[in-house]
Amino acid sequence: MAARGSSRLLLDTIEELVAELPSRVRGSRERFSESALSALRGIADELNLVTRDELEELELRVAQLEHRLKLLERS
Repeated sequence: MAARGSSRLLLDTIEELVAELPSRVRGSRERFSESALSALRGIADELNLVTRDELEELELRVAQLEHRLKLLERS
């Protein structure tokens, strides 16, 4: 039953985003509605997707660790 609710939420969100797309493509400065953003965040959380900030933080950490490893290898 929860899967059906998630599917309906996903479809509703997609429909809302598609409806908003033409104005955004034309250069409109309007942002997506809060309900659309909230629904997308919920779906992303449900799918265990990472945010851009989380990804950038991990990339930075990997780069730092690689640098430390190179320094240790030179010793």
